[in-house]
Amino acid sequence: MMYPYMTLNDNTEITHSEMKTDGRVKVYIETPDEKVCFRHATCWLPEYKWEDVYAYSDVDIEKFQEIIESTAHLIMEFSQEGGFDNASNL
Repeated sequence: MMYPYMTLNDNTEITHSEMKTDGRVKVYIETPDEKVCFRHATCWLPEYKWEDVYAYSDVDIEKFQEIIESTAHLIMEFSQEGGFDNASNL
């Protein structure tokens, strides 16, 4: 299951999985794109391992890395609570 986490000004969506049994969390990023349909990438926490990067530049990934690093503690917490909506009792 993937949970919504954040939408950036350019309509980039950041979602995350539940915490896996090995303690890892999948963070998935996708941006609508007229030419390629969607640009996307996956980052695994807590090791910040990037994979399946499609149509993002190195600068884009650096920006996403900063966002994820600055909020990883929240993503890890929400991944154990059923996403933001469950963690915030909304």
